[in-house]
Amino acid sequence: MNPELKKKLAEDTNGLITYEYIANNINDITDEMSDLVENMIKVDRTGQFVVSTARYLNAIDKEKYAAPIDTLIKAAIVKDRERAYLGILASSIWGPDYANRAEQLSASDDNFRRIYKRLYPVGL
Repeated sequence: MNPELKKKLAEDTNGLITYEYIANNINDITDEMSDLVENMIKVDRTGQFVVSTARYLNAIDKEKYAAPIDTLIKAAIVKDRERAYLGILASSIWGPDYANRAEQLSASDDNFRRIYKRLYPVGL
């Protein structure tokens, strides 16, 4: 990552600057993606931009960005304690009918299982 970008990202306090950089430079940042994701996770305390970035990368090319999407989803599960963003993340990643396929998705995807468990806790 070049010094100018490092300086810019150092000013990020909530993930918005990193998200905007990713969105505005998506065609030129393949080599920097892991550093950008790491910065996003470091600065976003609520998970809002972590979720937005995962959704954006999934919409752009879910196969190409599978590894960063996975990392961002795992971070969102930890960061979004209020469950403010996990529902929209689940819908964006696994489709709006994810709840109808919860058993199948839970069996095949640990991230889905963890999110679903947070959204629909049993025994409360």
